[in-house]
Amino acid sequence: MRWITKIVGAARAAPWRVVVLSLALGLLSIGYSARHLKIDTDTNDLFAKTLPWRQAQIEESRDFPQFDRLIVAVIRGATPEETNESAAALNTAIAADKTDFIDSHNPAAAPFYTQEGLLLLPQAKLANLLTSIVAAQPFLGQLAADPSARGLFTGLGLIAQGVQAGANLTPYAQALGVIAQNLQNAANGHPEPLSWQGLIGGNLGASGADFVLIHPVLNNGTLQPGGAATAALRRIAASLPDVRAGRVRVDYTGQIPLSDEQFASLTQGLVAGSLVSLALITLWLFLALRSWRLILPILATLILGLALTIGFAAVFIGVMNLISVAFAILFIGLAVDFGIQFCVRLRDVRHATPILAAAIPETARQAGGQIALAATATASGFLAFAPTPFIGVAELGIIAGAGMFIAFFCTIIFLPALLTLFQPKAESVPIGLPFAEAGDNFLRRHRAAVLAAFALVALAGAYSAITIGFDANPLDTKDPHTESMVTLKTLLANPATNPFYADALAPGLAPAKALAAKLAALPQVAAVLSGATFVPDDQAPKLAMLAQAQTILAPTLLAAQSPPSSIPTAADIRASIAKAHDQIMAVAPHLPPSSPLLAIAGTLARLQTASDTQIMAMNNAITRFLPAELNRLSLSLNAQPITRQNLPPDIARDWFLPNGEVRVEAFPSAAAQTTAGLRQFSRAVRAIAPNAGGPAISTMATAGTIIASFQEAATLAIIAITAILLLVFRNLRDSALVLATLALSGLMTALFARLYGLSINYANIIALPLLLGVGVSFNVYFVMNFRAGMKRFLNSATAHAVLFSALTTGTAFGTLAASADRGTASMGVLLLLSLLAVLIATFLFLPAMLYLLADVIED
Repeated sequence: MRWITKIVGAARAAPWRVVVLSLALGLLSIGYSARHLKIDTDTNDLFAKTLPWRQAQIEESRDFPQFDRLIVAVIRGATPEETNESAAALNTAIAADKTDFIDSHNPAAAPFYTQEGLLLLPQAKLANLLTSIVAAQPFLGQLAADPSARGLFTGLGLIAQGVQAGANLTPYAQALGVIAQNLQNAANGHPEPLSWQGLIGGNLGASGADFVLIHPVLNNGTLQPGGAATAALRRIAASLPDVRAGRVRVDYTGQIPLSDEQFASLTQGLVAGSLVSLALITLWLFLALRSWRLILPILATLILGLALTIGFAAVFIGVMNLISVAFAILFIGLAVDFGIQFCVRLRDVRHATPILAAAIPETARQAGGQIALAATATASGFLAFAPTPFIGVAELGIIAGAGMFIAFFCTIIFLPALLTLFQPKAESVPIGLPFAEAGDNFLRRHRAAVLAAFALVALAGAYSAITIGFDANPLDTKDPHTESMVTLKTLLANPATNPFYADALAPGLAPAKALAAKLAALPQVAAVLSGATFVPDDQAPKLAMLAQAQTILAPTLLAAQSPPSSIPTAADIRASIAKAHDQIMAVAPHLPPSSPLLAIAGTLARLQTASDTQIMAMNNAITRFLPAELNRLSLSLNAQPITRQNLPPDIARDWFLPNGEVRVEAFPSAAAQTTAGLRQFSRAVRAIAPNAGGPAISTMATAGTIIASFQEAATLAIIAITAILLLVFRNLRDSALVLATLALSGLMTALFARLYGLSINYANIIALPLLLGVGVSFNVYFVMNFRAGMKRFLNSATAHAVLFSALTTGTAFGTLAASADRGTASMGVLLLLSLLAVLIATFLFLPAMLYLLADVIED
């Protein structure tokens, strides 16, 4: 191409002017980018807002903003009471911090659940609960009258009397076992709070964790917008009394920390990895070029091209996302090929033409067209993503595609100018690879066997391409060891806290109940909640049951509301210990050896000799939550009818829209939590509720968008590359050679990925355009040499350049493979596998094909 030769000649003729202007442009680009280029860590913005599922997602966020952009604090304690108390304290402290938080909400602390919560139980479950509470009325009465350890031991004495009268203690064995363990801990000098919620209320509503939903103040000018709020949350949590005592643990997860941690993992070790990558690239360049006078110009050209590409991104895109941010490493890995090709070919030319002034234009004449074609084909692979709705990769494609052209022009303008100034020495020996001649001879002699072997490999690759799995779960691309991911994994087993739910809107309460019933009948659904759940139908019989229980328990509940007649001393408690011990031992012959009452008696014998301090510590631990639980029981038995109109606003806003629509939420079963299971869950839900949304639906829709985008991009890329090849080669045969080698590279990549155990995900699937770009580049060099009459393909400067170009590219990709972010790491691994496939196809399959074709032509 004459225009390339003219540009190279002009740059060589005025090297200082070219270098100064190029460096000035690079500095200008970096300065502009530092002021204007922003980072977007929101994964929702990776997809076009015009997609139907994105529009539904946006509408849901608008209808229920309380569930969007959250930090979710997960509180777990040794007892439900400690959990709830710490959650309430955390919520209060966060709400008071307006610097780091917008608002916070502790849903389980709503008075509604204490006062009307029993009405939400199924009627049979409520009946069983009230029966057990009423049966324990004598025991509760003693505790209500004397809410102390003394009252507990007196109550245990009453239970012993019941045994004497023939009472069956089997229903109370679990509760007595809890008391026995608690007393034993106290006797061992480690008194712990006793959970009266479990003993009296049957752990009603206890899920093992409590939650505080937090909207943080975001600093969008940083790489981790929620970082300051998350740090404040950790500080507040660490100050809670039960957290300091080791009784409660506060973890966190949610969209904000998940996004922050993913970006942190992307940047973790980035500087060190880049330095290692640069050092290795320099090593490969030295082995390829053997002269710092060639290496430094290539590195400078690479840095200039990267700076200009960043400037392009700042001007035309403006924002970098979680995917497009990877363009820098990809640029280094791909753009360095152009410099290596030019300089290795320059070395080869100078073996015959030592004078640099003549060798540079000759190199441009021989290699310029090849590099231009490689850059155009590579850019086409990237730019094919521009029209797709996968915005994250579309922007990466635009930036990287433009970067290929920028790298090409830097190679033919800036690099020749630097080479002119650095004056590399001429070559005294030909350029080639060790054993290359033997390799050429082997491939020429055994070309048929080699091609037959590759035919079998292609079949295995085709099978792998069809059967390789696509992992649609976005969590599988995140670092599993971060705080938010570890916390989230602990929530997956419980359907009520599984993040992959589906929801839909029904036009009213009755339709919501009908929809919930249909969804609940699906085998893929573990549980269903809706606004109708909070306005149950069968309230009348439940209220009658509560009224009856309240009448029976009235003396007990009334006593609980009165202050105790006396506060027991250590001596009083010790006396009650002795009395309870004797009463239990009196009925010991009637108890089985495993009876928890006998264990309690043994511990009481030890406590009789305990110090006053130990006795009072036990008393305080035992009674810490007793008054609150008795009060909770009293309130719960006094429930009032629930209507849509009297629902508390904080509950109503979670389930009802102002227009009367009711939210229905379905949770997947354990079997539906894999990618295949989640797909079945989504399909089953949408078969009943076509307009359903939620994370489960959007996750599968995301997968569909990604796959469709790559199918579209692959089609466009292949069409564009084919058109470019036909335009340049003007020959169907040579174009087919490049495309056939490219197809084999793709099939081998699928085979290698399958053997490696790698699934395709939304992060690593971008290896496809890179495979197209790198594969076309390398193949083009060989085919164009064949068209120029070359008879030896491995024993050539081109093969030398391709090998070391692949090594430098692989080093850049290796930086990605070592990333702490699983998605980026899987992308790096797949890129390395695809690069290996390209090298095998280029160095073995393509030469064998070319030798076979040469024989056909000669015949």
